[in-house]
Amino acid sequence: MPNRWTQPQIDLGLPVDPPMGFGKSDVVRLSGVTARQLDDWVRKGTIVPSVRNPTGSGHRRRYSFRDVVAVRVLKRLSDVKIPPRDLTRAVQTLRRLGDDDLAAAWLVTDGHTVYQCHSGSEAIDLLAGGQGVITLVLSLYVTEVRSKLLAEPAPVANLARARATRGRAERPDSAAAPA
Repeated sequence: MPNRWTQPQIDLGLPVDPPMGFGKSDVVRLSGVTARQLDDWVRKGTIVPSVRNPTGSGHRRRYSFRDVVAVRVLKRLSDVKIPPRDLTRAVQTLRRLGDDDLAAAWLVTDGHTVYQCHSGSEAIDLLAGGQGVITLVLSLYVTEVRSKLLAEPAPVANLARARATRGRAERPDSAAAPA
C-alpha cells in the first residue's frame, strides 16, 4: 500500500479542559448550535463526547475542547446548507480514513460537497466515500509561468527580431532568380 500523507497535528493552543469537561449548555453557548441539533448529532454518532458518553438516562455527556471545536465546524458547514445526512457521511468517511479529529481537519466546501485537503494539490471528497480530487492552486501556476517568462528573452524583442529576419530571408530567394 502506498504511503498516505498524514496531516500533521495542528497546535490549536488549546486551553486545559475543565476536569469534568464541558456540559451541553457550554457546548451550545460556545459553538452556536441548538441543544436539539447537538442531541441529534450525538444520537447519529456524528459527534461523540470524548470526556464522558453515557448510554443511559440520568448521566450527562461531557465534551472536550476539541469536541466543542468539532461541533463548531459542523455548525459552520450546516450554515452553508450542507444537509445533516451529508455532515454525518463526511464525518463517517473521516473516521473510516483514520482522520477523525474534526478540530484539526482541513475542510473545504463548495456548498454541495465537503472535501478534506491533504495538501495544496490533493483533497478527498468526503461525500463520495473518500474519492481523491486534484486541486489546483492558481497562484502557483501564475508564479510558475511568470518565472519562466522572466528567464526567457522578452517576447516583444523576439517578435521584432522575427519580423526583421523574415523580410531578409524572403529577399535573397526572389533576388536569386533573374528576370
